[in-house]
Amino acid sequence: MNDSTRTELEAAAFRRLVSHLRGRNDVQNIDMMNLAGFCRNCLSRWYREEAADKGVEIDDAAAREIVYGMDYAEWKAKYQTEATAEQRAAYEKSHSHS
Repeated sequence: MNDSTRTELEAAAFRRLVSHLRGRNDVQNIDMMNLAGFCRNCLSRWYREEAADKGVEIDDAAAREIVYGMDYAEWKAKYQTEATAEQRAAYEKSHSHS
């Protein structure tokens, strides 16, 4: 496989992941963090960091809109629920560096 085809496939897979996440607004970021170690915010940060490496400036709000498909504050108001005690405990356990 040549580099151009690999890049096209990677880009298509990224677009598919973003589309999937946009369609799964029922899945909370904390659950993603607890199960997979990353969430929508991580993905948007990675996007922003990769852009910066290429000399393209994208702020956090713009990168999050690319991933969420809308303003982050709007997404939170529509879809984010309060984390349960169990979710918070799982997060603390999985992210402690002791």
